[in-house]
Amino acid sequence: MRVNASHLCSVSSQAISTRVVLLAGPSGSGKSSLAARTGLPVLRLDDFYKEAGDPTLPLVTGSTDIDWDSALSWDADAAVAAITELCRTGRTDVPVYDIATSSRTGHEGFHIERTPLFVAEGIFAADIVERCQSLGLLSDALCLRGRPSTTFRRRLLRDLREGRKSVPFLLRRGWRLMRAERRIVARQAELGAYPCGKAEALGRLAAAAAGRCRTPTPAPAPAPAPVRISPAGD
Repeated sequence: MRVNASHLCSVSSQAISTRVVLLAGPSGSGKSSLAARTGLPVLRLDDFYKEAGDPTLPLVTGSTDIDWDSALSWDADAAVAAITELCRTGRTDVPVYDIATSSRTGHEGFHIERTPLFVAEGIFAADIVERCQSLGLLSDALCLRGRPSTTFRRRLLRDLREGRKSVPFLLRRGWRLMRAERRIVARQAELGAYPCGKAEALGRLAAAAAGRCRTPTPAPAPAPAPVRISPAGD
């Protein structure tokens, strides 16, 4: 399914002719493949990872592994700056990041010209929902969700195929993420990304491209547990 981006969301902010859909979700949830299906320009937010050796990189608790799944391993300021420039001018300069070596190998120009909508996808996309919304740049924010076992399998096969890290590291990370997946989705929903499957995500992307900008919908709060009234003397 390809999204028709011929319409433009009406905006009140000056000089903004383009808006962004932030596409979040756990690693391996299918963000990249879904974004490619839309036919819209796609900004890879994972290219804004910090480089190995950066003293601010976090570690996995109780381990010497760098926690690449922590938002502290990512340069949110640079990502927001790039999105802002794209929305205002249609072009920006982005880093080229090599995950296998955890390093930036260069920079390249990214151009969307007059396209009224683009997708910015990555595991930390939800962390910048509030900032993009406050800047008047946001059309929608989505969090892909699925079965943790399916995500685990898809992520591991991809990472092994691309040689992203060592096999022991990938297995440790994969097991840890599978157990944490529901918490990851819940956190991203709290940050403003609407949790949904691929079919619903494509529908919301089509609505955004048709000019129906949406305010991100937080996940519904869990219903309170029923109160049990005990008989007297119980």
